[in-house]
Amino acid sequence: MNRLSLRIAAVALAVAVLAGISAEAAIKKSTHKKKEDLSANPLAGVNSKQPDKELFDKAMIAMKKGRFDVSRLDLQTMLNTYPESEYRMRAKLAVGDSWFKEGGSAALMQAEAEYKDFITFFPNAPEAAEAQMKVGDIYYQQMEKPDRDYINAENAEREYRNMINQYPDSTLVPRAKQKLRDVQEVLAERETSIGLYYQSRENFNAAIARLQTVVDTFPLYSKSDQALLGIGDSYAGEAHAIQIAPNLPGSIKERMVAVYLDRAAAAYAKVIVRYPMAPHVEDARDRLVAMNRPVPEPTQEAMNESEAEEGSRQPLRFTTRTWGLVTHGPIVVEAVHVGEPTLEDPKRTLAPDITKANVTMFNAAVNAGKPAAAPAGAAAPTGPNEPPRSDQPNTAPLQMAAPDGGTGVGVQVVSAPSAAAADPNAVIKAVGPNTAVAPAAEKPAEAPATVNDIKPGSNPTTAATDAKTKKPKADLSDESSSKKKKKKGLAKLF
Repeated sequence: MNRLSLRIAAVALAVAVLAGISAEAAIKKSTHKKKEDLSANPLAGVNSKQPDKELFDKAMIAMKKGRFDVSRLDLQTMLNTYPESEYRMRAKLAVGDSWFKEGGSAALMQAEAEYKDFITFFPNAPEAAEAQMKVGDIYYQQMEKPDRDYINAENAEREYRNMINQYPDSTLVPRAKQKLRDVQEVLAERETSIGLYYQSRENFNAAIARLQTVVDTFPLYSKSDQALLGIGDSYAGEAHAIQIAPNLPGSIKERMVAVYLDRAAAAYAKVIVRYPMAPHVEDARDRLVAMNRPVPEPTQEAMNESEAEEGSRQPLRFTTRTWGLVTHGPIVVEAVHVGEPTLEDPKRTLAPDITKANVTMFNAAVNAGKPAAAPAGAAAPTGPNEPPRSDQPNTAPLQMAAPDGGTGVGVQVVSAPSAAAADPNAVIKAVGPNTAVAPAAEKPAEAPATVNDIKPGSNPTTAATDAKTKKPKADLSDESSSKKKKKKGLAKLF
């Protein structure tokens, strides 16, 4: 009996799930037709029997029946036969619609080319905004889940931004903004998942980089409060790693831990200030209380904004999750429906940047309290027992006066008095520069004229020889010597 009841309950649950899925699919399909079917015949209400209008209607009927090749053939016939038709822009746009509805990667690529050709040929037409919108829809339709390939999501984001920036007055701008919020929800979910994975592996620099990028780029993300909590927890993990680091002085540990905890507290406080109605606000409050940090109070404006954002999100039901397992696309029901999406990405935060900031902080903690280093290229001061340096000018000694009541012994720089202050009655004249006009320099005396003392008829060679041979005998009687002279001859006996 128990088995039978369990089987009945299982069958009933399966029927209920399938019914919910089919109902949600029907609702989704009707909404899709109502809001996203931009390729419907816009000229269906025009009652005209002109041949170009009849060809256009025939092509649209064929497209509605799924005969896309026949539809394109009729449209090309109309464009070639009636190049001046008033329906040529709609026919050119309908060619892209036929490829878009046909589906498939090749057909979607062809549809994108047709839409971009239309924008090139008719850039100022109202239909150009519609063509740009459909280019974004092509990539939106091919988006994968956040943990899969994200290239189509990035392309969709780019195309929707182009549509909003290039055609701000179009009636399709609100729809493009909502599509952009959905796409950014998928991209933010991917970055957050990667950041939280890095945090679980204690790779805090990479985690902070990913989560900070999410907070800066996608402020309307449904889990922005969780991303901020992850940033705070990563900084707290950095502080704990410094506390247990061996061979690190306690003063350096204290400074670095204080900086990391300040950053963690700032992230927790931002959760309360920016997202006061988010689910993880109480977690942020508890962390601040545990850190003995003040808990900020959000403003009324921030509370109203956060309440509007949370109220615009759709709840993630069991049927939605089940439907997401069947489809290949992402689930975007939690995307916000209010607020302005980010139209320009700020600079991404990279893990090497976080590492460099940590190195700078460590150096600041190590050098705290030390004298500042001399700038590069500055000359080192001369020591007390070193001669003066050639690259530094000599400075005059300071005047040293004797203290009051002292002996008067000291050093005083005495400067030479000027000429105007000199005492005319002083015996010793002051030494210093004389301001009087210096006399003109005297001309050097002329050299005497060369006189030839050799008389004519005399032989200068003979005179020179006689001077050499006849030398005067030196008188050595007056010379004295400390040495005792040796006796010669008979004088030795005495």
